[in-house]
Amino acid sequence: MVFRKLMAAFGAGVEVDTVLSSTSVRPGERLRGVVHFRGGGSDYKVEGITIDLTAVVEVESGDSEYHTTYSFLRQQVAGPFQLAAGAAHQHPFEIPVPWETPISAIAGQPLRGMRLGVSTELALAGAMDKSDLDPLFVTPLPAQDHVLGALERAGFRFKKADLERGTLYGSTMPFFQEIEYYAGGDWRRYFNELELTFIAGPAQMDVILEADKRGGFLSSSHDTYNRFTIRYNDNPGSADQALQNGLQQMARHRGWF
Repeated sequence: MVFRKLMAAFGAGVEVDTVLSSTSVRPGERLRGVVHFRGGGSDYKVEGITIDLTAVVEVESGDSEYHTTYSFLRQQVAGPFQLAAGAAHQHPFEIPVPWETPISAIAGQPLRGMRLGVSTELALAGAMDKSDLDPLFVTPLPAQDHVLGALERAGFRFKKADLERGTLYGSTMPFFQEIEYYAGGDWRRYFNELELTFIAGPAQMDVILEADKRGGFLSSSHDTYNRFTIRYNDNPGSADQALQNGLQQMARHRGWF
């Protein structure tokens, strides 16, 4: 699948068209594409081309919330060169997608609440200009996909996903993803909702669960947490068992399970 962005005219009249080999990629893979551009009415010196991966992140400030765009990977893919008037030029690129890149699509469908994108930044005559965002769909790693499937099999129903500003233990990102579910099946006896966060690396990932626990006769509802590690070369059944153990430990907290 090839995604083409409409030609975007920069202030100097230079036109840029970024073509991604695929808009779908997994964490840890390489994002490939070609930047096509055409000179304007004069000769210009292009000082560099940078590919920018960005995400829309929710920020809490006092009693209010707002959304802002964070860059989580910037990589220069071309150095200085001369662009003649009206001349066409192209430059292929290949950049690594960070292991901690949040998921933005599952089973070919965009994940509600997630907005990731790719933009092309052109440094021209001492000024910077950036193209519009091309959507980027990051699909789960096999181990992540297995955990998500196990939650569905346990009766949890997807609610929404978002990115929160902040850095979790073991993470290098300035934000983290929360995939939110309504509790289902037997787990409705213990939880109202569940939030899931992945912190992925090249060989393993941490899974963080946070649930708002139902209150009882002598206790009020409150949040409870669990964190466990899944190695990618483990038997897939171990992910199911780790998830089940994590949910049970949260439900068992203060004698509820």
